[in-house]
Amino acid sequence: MKVTPTSIAGVLVIEPKVFGDERGFFFESFNQNAFNKAVGSKIEFVQDNHSRSARGVLRGLHYQIQQPQGKLVRVTNGAVFDVAVDIRRSSPTFGAWVGFELSEENKKQLWVPPGLAHGFLVLSESADFLYKTTDYYAPEHERCIAWNDSTLAIDWPVANPGQQPTVSKKDGAAPAFNSAELPD
Repeated sequence: MKVTPTSIAGVLVIEPKVFGDERGFFFESFNQNAFNKAVGSKIEFVQDNHSRSARGVLRGLHYQIQQPQGKLVRVTNGAVFDVAVDIRRSSPTFGAWVGFELSEENKKQLWVPPGLAHGFLVLSESADFLYKTTDYYAPEHERCIAWNDSTLAIDWPVANPGQQPTVSKKDGAAPAFNSAELPD
């Protein structure tokens, strides 16, 4: 696999080796040894999640203030714009974000280490989004930041300028980055 560091320490774009011919394709979507070598430490995943969303749905920006989750994310159907935001106060890139298109076509994955907020916008008619997590979902510790926060200024690729993505009530009521409860 090809591993590309991003401008935020620890966030990695992972591209598997894909073997294809007229019959279709094959690739290893996850290999524990190769993944641990890529991130430089032993990571254990405890939960796999799968969501399906329609075009224009935006989920995020989510994180947990306790039991922070590292996430290895990928798309098996469709395409999304996937975003990681550095909310680690001690980080030199605190408040910075990176975004990448993940799709069934490019088969890229994104490693979002614990301590970052995460979200995605569906670009295709629908998208199946799969992710492995390093800790269990703990709703009492889940927090979110407004997807359209002016301080973060994430450049979401909405289909029509001025069009608002479809968000949950929780995400629609999320606080601004500067007033969000962040982990210590």
